Amino acid sequence: MTAHYLVTGGAGFIGRHLCAELLAQGHKVRVLDSLIDQVHGDAAPQLPGDVDLLRGDVRDIGLIDRALSGVDGVFHLAAEVGVGQSMYEIARYVGANDLGTAVLLERLASTPVRRLVVASSMSVYGEGLYVDDAGRRHDNVKRIMREGSSQWDPVGPDGGTLHPVATDESKPVDLASVYAVTKFVQERNCLIVGRAYGIEAVALRLFNVFGPGQALSNPYTGVLANFGARLLHGQQPLVFEDGRQRRDFVHVRDVARAFRLAMEVPAAAGEVINIGSGRSYEIAQIATMLADAMDVPHLVPHLLGKARAGDIRHNFADIGRARTLLGYEPRHPLEQTIDEAAAWIRGSQATDRGEDARRQLEARGLMA
Repeated sequence: MTAHYLVTGGAGFIGRHLCAELLAQGHKVRVLDSLIDQVHGDAAPQLPGDVDLLRGDVRDIGLIDRALSGVDGVFHLAAEVGVGQSMYEIARYVGANDLGTAVLLERLASTPVRRLVVASSMSVYGEGLYVDDAGRRHDNVKRIMREGSSQWDPVGPDGGTLHPVATDESKPVDLASVYAVTKFVQERNCLIVGRAYGIEAVALRLFNVFGPGQALSNPYTGVLANFGARLLHGQQPLVFEDGRQRRDFVHVRDVARAFRLAMEVPAAAGEVINIGSGRSYEIAQIATMLADAMDVPHLVPHLLGKARAGDIRHNFADIGRARTLLGYEPRHPLEQTIDEAAAWIRGSQATDRGEDARRQLEARGLMA
């Protein structure tokens, strides 16, 4: 059945792919986006098909009322994104992410829709899930970073070795950055207000999203895009720590499909669901794979030997709940799509701001 959906942040990387996914299913789409310079620069937004675009801030009550008029459901993707930047632009992140969501929810209380799907983040977990040598689960692991130390991996309470395993939704949250706090507040408030006003709410905890269309000039957009911007300018990718930290990389088209399923599938109502690939990769391995795909294998990763405040060591997704509730299955693994990403990067223009972002952190004492 054809529906009319609002996508906040719909002109962004994930939002554009979600719009394309919804249009392909015959739905009508309205986008609300502030088109901030850090993400979009001076370029006009490249929205797919017949999309109704409203430009403005999600905190603008009048604009929100216009955006909600006549829609059946809302995908809430509008947010400032960046763990490192959130640690010094605190008011910006809390204002856009949490106050912005609060304004949206207040207006939804007056103009309810059937379902609200909010973009949360794997960052709410902090460190991922670990087991020790005896197979015992450790779900509240913290690592203690000491300046000059090369001990990057966390250890058990007795100092024993811990092994990272896929993180499921039952792991308690452990908020290690301002960004993580704002994403958790977003998802909790959506679920709480949704229950109170009869709006079915779903929170998707996204892992590292990649694919064509990422903002290469935004140093907080995603690690693979950051590597691409460096490689495009003949520079080595900058890799924090020793490069062996593990993450889950999920293709943006898989994420877009997961959002659509979260809106459509009845069993998803009220749930928090991981969206990833179900695979894990070392960060330095990703940099090397991309350099090979871009035909610059001599540009090996530059290991910085430093960690950022708010960074975690290992976190990758258990996607069992997504499979069970949504019927979600990743179709675009990194190994089969990195050439596509490399080709898109080679055909793009980008300003490499990775060094600037690193200097901002160092100047504030946010690297160890």
